[in-house]
Amino acid sequence: MLNIILLGPPGAGKGTQAKKIIAEFGIPHISTGDMFREAMKEGTPLGQLAATFINKGDLVPDEVTIGLVRERLSRPDCQKGYLLDGFPRTLPQAEALDTLAKEIGRPINAVIDFAASRPELIRRITGRRVCSKCGTPYHVDTMKPKVDGVCDVCGGPLIQRKDDNLEALRVRLDHYEVSTKPLIAFYENKGLLRRVDGLLDFEELFLIIRKIFQEVDV
Repeated sequence: MLNIILLGPPGAGKGTQAKKIIAEFGIPHISTGDMFREAMKEGTPLGQLAATFINKGDLVPDEVTIGLVRERLSRPDCQKGYLLDGFPRTLPQAEALDTLAKEIGRPINAVIDFAASRPELIRRITGRRVCSKCGTPYHVDTMKPKVDGVCDVCGGPLIQRKDDNLEALRVRLDHYEVSTKPLIAFYENKGLLRRVDGLLDFEELFLIIRKIFQEVDV
């Protein structure tokens, strides 16, 4: 069973690698960011609450996020494993996840930490664009669409997410340094941490991640 956490600052390459991991290993990609964005788009009470924090680059309160993750990990499609991206982000979340994962019989067996420098993270994230219709990602420098501002896949308009602007990004990176970086020591002490260089070539990095998956698959 592969119950994996992808850890690292925003823009370190977790989401990009997650797509390849899903295709090869067939486990669900659970991104709290995606779940909150969906709730925001639908205008649900949870989505409206999340928007007040996310649009400023702040973290959604632990009790809201933990409840969302508990419900998601309990679904049948997680029986053979799951890939958590964007959670946990704080020590209380990590401790709560450790407890609930054991309660539902799906304990974590590896945490992959993506390392990247702050200047590169800023370049990557402020240049990100996403299709407003299908969600396909682009970048103004490295993943340009064939027609400027138009999605190659569905023809929808490309947008910059509100939390990808420089001001909100700096808040998110500061939150990471204070709240999320301590998780490295937490998982290292449990013997679960695997470190990778998020700035490596995509294929080279995936080969390293694949080897980690093969080592921890039980």
